[in-house]
Amino acid sequence: MIVIVTLNPALQVSYAAQQVRVGMANPVSQVSYRAGGGGLAVARVLHTFGHEVVATGLAGGAAGELIRAELSRSGIATQFTQIALESRRDLQVADSSAATVTSFTEPAPYITTEELGRLAADFRGLMDGATAVVLCGSLPAGLPPETYGSLASYAAEAGVPAVLDAGGSALWHAAARRPALAVPRGTAAEPAALVARGARAAVAASDDDIRVVTASGQWRAWLPARDTGGRRLSGPEQLHDALVAGFVPGIALGWSWPDALRHAVALVAAVRPAGDVDLGCYEALLSDVQVERPAR
Repeated sequence: MIVIVTLNPALQVSYAAQQVRVGMANPVSQVSYRAGGGGLAVARVLHTFGHEVVATGLAGGAAGELIRAELSRSGIATQFTQIALESRRDLQVADSSAATVTSFTEPAPYITTEELGRLAADFRGLMDGATAVVLCGSLPAGLPPETYGSLASYAAEAGVPAVLDAGGSALWHAAARRPALAVPRGTAAEPAALVARGARAAVAASDDDIRVVTASGQWRAWLPARDTGGRRLSGPEQLHDALVAGFVPGIALGWSWPDALRHAVALVAAVRPAGDVDLGCYEALLSDVQVERPAR
């Protein structure tokens, strides 16, 4: 079982309208709801590959219930810690006449000390039987930057390897707790600096290749030019989420770094714009991924 932690999930609400006129009533032709947040995207990708996952974190109010329900319909188990305030919403309004999408993102709910304590207790309970834990995304209001570091420590105490997907001070605090892998989000942190801080390994992705750096050396993987087809290995959020998901099986099952890199590169290259994975494309690319261990 792979535990995916999303502390700041969002209910993505999509409106489709024929035309959006500012300052006027606008009829909506279609409404859809989807559970959003980096960790939940990672959970979807892992579920696609047949891994047993459970989505956890913080959720509250009607938006939190809709997040749980949508994940359940997708076949993903959930064990969120309940909070008093409403989980945030991300409203996206598509104007078909102008071919534009306008977004409105609510602020994160404030998390109390009591709620943080219940989260910690729930998280420790989930470590029994877990093969890996993934700590994903931003922190909601009220949570200290040390939060992911504390969760990584709880996982280490239970003998569960942790994959850290965070940015800013949360990334650096947690890196000091020796996660199995650190994947910087929204930051230009150098992998070597994260390893020096305490992470056992760290990842860096460019448009053309993906690197893993450890204390004993580094590995680099890429696709030959004939296979790229204009595909990039970094950029939009869906590529980052796929990158994180690509390394989780290797951490959970103890793969070698070359094998983990092959899987991650092929997976990222096979992601569609909507964030789902083209499994046929993944299988076709997997054997073509090139891996080298550059000299220091």
